[in-house]
Amino acid sequence: MFLKLNRAEMDGKMIGPGPYRATKLWNETIMLFRGGMPVRRHWAHFRSYDHSFTGAEAVDFLHDLLRQNQNFGPEVTRFQTLQLLRKFLKNHVIEDVKGRFGKEDFEDNGHLYRFPPQSPLKPVPVRPPVRDHISVPRIPHWDDYEEISVPEKIPMKPLMNSESWNKRHSIAIGEVPECRLVRRRELTPKHVDQIWKSMTLTHLQTVLGLQSLDGVLDAKLLSSKHIVHNVFGVNKQGIVVLKNKTEDLPHWVLSAMKCLANWPNGSDARQPMYPGFERDVFRTVAEHFQRLKEPLLTFHLYEIFVSILGLLQRQSVAIEALQVCFLLLPPANRRKLQLLMRLIAKVCANPSLPPLNDTIGARTLMVQTFSRCILGSADEVDLDELLATKLVTFMIDNHDGVLKVPSNLRKSVEEHLSHLRRAQIKYAGADTDASMMSPPHSFCRQISREEFEQQRVSGSQGAIVELLESIIQDKNMSIKDKKKKLKQFQRSHPDIYRRRFPTAESEAALFPERPPRLKPQLMFLTLKKPFQPFQRSWSFRA
Repeated sequence: MFLKLNRAEMDGKMIGPGPYRATKLWNETIMLFRGGMPVRRHWAHFRSYDHSFTGAEAVDFLHDLLRQNQNFGPEVTRFQTLQLLRKFLKNHVIEDVKGRFGKEDFEDNGHLYRFPPQSPLKPVPVRPPVRDHISVPRIPHWDDYEEISVPEKIPMKPLMNSESWNKRHSIAIGEVPECRLVRRRELTPKHVDQIWKSMTLTHLQTVLGLQSLDGVLDAKLLSSKHIVHNVFGVNKQGIVVLKNKTEDLPHWVLSAMKCLANWPNGSDARQPMYPGFERDVFRTVAEHFQRLKEPLLTFHLYEIFVSILGLLQRQSVAIEALQVCFLLLPPANRRKLQLLMRLIAKVCANPSLPPLNDTIGARTLMVQTFSRCILGSADEVDLDELLATKLVTFMIDNHDGVLKVPSNLRKSVEEHLSHLRRAQIKYAGADTDASMMSPPHSFCRQISREEFEQQRVSGSQGAIVELLESIIQDKNMSIKDKKKKLKQFQRSHPDIYRRRFPTAESEAALFPERPPRLKPQLMFLTLKKPFQPFQRSWSFRA
């Protein structure tokens, strides 16, 4: 008999974001179920079967395990657990006591089952190596620029003389070399779209904490125009506005959704009202979304949304990741998702709406009805329903935030575009000022927070240290000006100044004391006789 798992073991380990997360969850669930399911001797048809369990016992145990597991959560229903056990039987994770599997239908009753000698685990594909270049648009840099023709002599009224200029700009060091004004060629809408796509993918990779998006997202399938439209082509409520109205939901579906969302004020007075009318309206909406050929989150984005499920414990990070991923949707799918989530939120929060089901509440009904309409894979995955339930539950709880445009991303892109449109100064003998250029956004190796802080401090302080040394080593600068600039540097960067001059003696050594100038000695004439006051003398006249 296997030992029963304790609470901590049933919680399992959290499978974080990354490629093949659904496969890893499948293997993790099998190992927990096989390692914790109690087995014992059972009797059936006057025969005993050791190490066996009934179908009802398996449903009870697995349902409790899934509800306590942080990868799935308490929203898992008993019916979903039964569906998973049927997939276990189909894939020979379990078998009945006669060794049958594959075509047998698992039953939630006293029928006996057992584990085969080895339950097959799905192989996790080897992750492809991170590529040096990924298929994302190149961000325009300052390498592409054109010079502005400037007259040789521009008549200007002198505003201040050289002395006043030096006083006002005392922090300036050295002479200003010859320079000219340069600017980028005008950014085209295509360039803007490329920048939005590249920076959106970079931001998503950073939020997920992945070294690369390979294996979870194919950038070639994404449209930069969709991202830009989802950001700017919206109404005051943030709902996407479609240019092609044929891509929108049918009028009768929109009317039905409006009726439910604003019940009882949303129903048309001309429509017949009868007992159960609201259930028929809900059934109309549900049937339309269940007949969609592709889930609202699309097949090619399935892996990235499954990866985000590994972040749900970090609520703010998961919300930002979902905000970015929803920008990757085609505008028509994003609009449909926005309208559906708004409907679900209003139905769950409306106490005036009559019950839409006799056995389950409105929230559970919404999750069970629309989960597979929102998330699903092109090839049926064994945990699809559980993963979709987990995602939709989180979206309902955070519907106000998940479908907004991420403010951090929008600010970063707008600042980068503003920088590219700004003219710059190019000095003679040097390329365009690289210090003002925004770093190109690319897919790179992730580093820890400690490494980032160390690089940030060392990179910025290195230039400041060089500035201090240039002041110290400048032989053409007068001692008075040098002392003045060092005082300014000490006030602005006291830590760096203290490391360069740890003691007063080291600072004084920079300015050797001059030998004291001797005062000229006073020369006193030695008078032979004391000074006599002036007296009138006798004149001798002829």
